[in-house]
Amino acid sequence: MNLTEHEKWLINFYKQRNWYQYSPFIRLNYLSEETGELSRAIRAIEIGRDHPGDKQLSSIKKRDNLQEELADILDQLLIFCSKYNIDPNCLLSASENKLKKRFPE
Repeated sequence: MNLTEHEKWLINFYKQRNWYQYSPFIRLNYLSEETGELSRAIRAIEIGRDHPGDKQLSSIKKRDNLQEELADILDQLLIFCSKYNIDPNCLLSASENKLKKRFPE
């Protein structure tokens, strides 16, 4: 599955559950929540967590959690793209063009 196919699938999935209707302003809160979860996943990998309520995870489980949180953030970004009618594939070239302009070789 590529980015465009996943975006279409995701939008359909969200619409079936009445999640798509939320405004971008509300959706931004979901992105913030997912960013916090990504932060926790990276912390677990990089410096660990010394919390009595957390069970110790293997390196594989930590990496799986990191991948899951990155995917959750990607999904939120794809919903933003849909809400604002932006082709997510254009983000790749927009990023590259901005960096090339800012840091010419």
